[in-house]
Amino acid sequence: MNLFTAAETVANYSGAGAAKTKLPISKMLLLGILSGFLIGVPACVTNMATYGIDNNSMVRMISGLLFAFGLGTVVLSGAELFTGNTLISISVLDKKASLAGMLKNWFFVYIGNFVGSLLVAVICARFGWLSAGSNALAAASMRVAVGKMTMPFANAFFMGILCNALVTMGVLLSLSGKDGVSRILGAWAPVMFFVVCGFNHSIADMTYCMLGLFAKGVPAYAEAAQAAGVALESLTWGNYFLGNLIPVTLGNIVGGVAIGWLMWFSYLRKAK
Repeated sequence: MNLFTAAETVANYSGAGAAKTKLPISKMLLLGILSGFLIGVPACVTNMATYGIDNNSMVRMISGLLFAFGLGTVVLSGAELFTGNTLISISVLDKKASLAGMLKNWFFVYIGNFVGSLLVAVICARFGWLSAGSNALAAASMRVAVGKMTMPFANAFFMGILCNALVTMGVLLSLSGKDGVSRILGAWAPVMFFVVCGFNHSIADMTYCMLGLFAKGVPAYAEAAQAAGVALESLTWGNYFLGNLIPVTLGNIVGGVAIGWLMWFSYLRKAK
């Protein structure tokens, strides 16, 4: 077979997750920055591909088809993604890694992911990329950001749970493959599902939200957004942290750890 079984995949991840907790902090940060970039770019791709489309279903379908390649690039490049690393819970339950080691990995990888996303958002917002379509791309990007920042806390939290249940399944399905095509497709399908459904991914939302926040500071972009009826008053850092970053991150942790526990219980738990 060209695939590992589910049991083999989970066992393999248990060892790989333990190795992640032993990475030097510098490598956690740098590979986290790379991952923030690799997830941030597909966010830009979906905004560019859909800014001129009014049909919401079509926007979600196109976004899902395109964005979903991002996770495969993360897995194949060995970059460190916070949401995927919630699966280190498998290693902890399997007693191959410590809770402290997992939390250390999460902390530094999350910082790296934020920095990578920040770099993508700043460069795209400040150096003309958002001017496409006579600034229509900027207006559309700000509208996307407003939508993500103004969800009720509970909605963002539970959409985060559903999202990362799919993302972590995508990681495991990708790692079950023994060749590049299998690994890309394994990661692609679950991510495509969550994007089309509109679930929330904390790392992707970093780029989506910060694109809007930095675009607001460019007068021409802000003028285009106002003309398009975008609620610019909602584009604040406070709304980003309280309305998106915190609840979505917490939801992602719950969803990822739940999948980690399920896989550990099903395949690695030793019978008494």
